[in-house]
Amino acid sequence: MARAEEHIRELLKLSIEDRAHAAKLLLDSLDEGIDDPEAEGLKVAELIRRAQAVRDGKAELVDADEARRRVMARLREVRGE
Repeated sequence: MARAEEHIRELLKLSIEDRAHAAKLLLDSLDEGIDDPEAEGLKVAELIRRAQAVRDGKAELVDADEARRRVMARLREVRGE
């Protein structure tokens, strides 16, 4: 995990376009075998929107542990646990 966070810190130093490109490459690696150009365009647009929100100081940034805690809590809520 620490290694990934080091990479993320370095990526965050890049321009918004380069960060969007890096994010797209990472997303593509998760979607191998799925070919939907419309979905692809929507993902890129969302990444750019989110990157802009971070740059403008409008996004709430949380560390990985907090993000994981929130996701797990939401999953438990959805599952009725």
